[in-house]
Amino acid sequence: MATLGLKIEYDGTDYCGWQRQANSITIQERVEIALEKLINKSISIIGAGRTDSGVHARGQVASALIDDDFPIPENKIKLALNSELPKDIRIIEGKFFNFPFHARFDAVAREYSYTVINKEDVFRRRFSAYYTHKMDEESLFSSAEMFLGKHDFTAFSKKNPDVKNYICKVEICKWEKMDDNSFRLKIKSDRFVYGMVRSLTSVMLGLAAGKLKKKEIQESFMENKRKPIAALMPPSGLILEKVYYNNIKFLD
Repeated sequence: MATLGLKIEYDGTDYCGWQRQANSITIQERVEIALEKLINKSISIIGAGRTDSGVHARGQVASALIDDDFPIPENKIKLALNSELPKDIRIIEGKFFNFPFHARFDAVAREYSYTVINKEDVFRRRFSAYYTHKMDEESLFSSAEMFLGKHDFTAFSKKNPDVKNYICKVEICKWEKMDDNSFRLKIKSDRFVYGMVRSLTSVMLGLAAGKLKKKEIQESFMENKRKPIAALMPPSGLILEKVYYNNIKFLD
């Protein structure tokens, strides 16, 4: 047995997330169907991040166990799969590994971005979220520092019965002003819990708009209870940018 590794980008607008579901179309399903068409065999792939419905990816990673006689040569994987996939899902790179590689469990960190616009824009609406409230930029930029380091993010997540603890170590959390009408959050952590980035984005925007106070956020951290102080931001602005691994160069 060998392992197939894939780097994938997609527009998640018209999909119900990454992971297969019984009655909905997902990214995982589309890629698995494309593989099956090419090799006449069903293969299960595992994604590094289970992106939610409507969430996008620029650097999703997936892996699958394959037989040694896998019929597609490594240098043809990208071309072959893309010929069977819809245009809103693209394989960026494909590679064979002769050692065990698990896209999810071997990841050491993940990086997301979240884009916010304060002026409605037809051409940005699929990849950003429109925020109507006037914001203080200095408060927005400084708020990101609150979430750096190792914390319990229970208060800033949605309940997931599969998650045993909500402790994450955030390495990067910072805002960048893209232009007069848009801001982008960059956040990198050893792991993320369900809804975490959309929740943190909402909290930081609420602080910058004067709807929340730092004391409320600090109290949420201290209580470690799922008592949302701000609604989740829409999935449209969220992109899985990159998955980090040790000693796996093709994913750099």
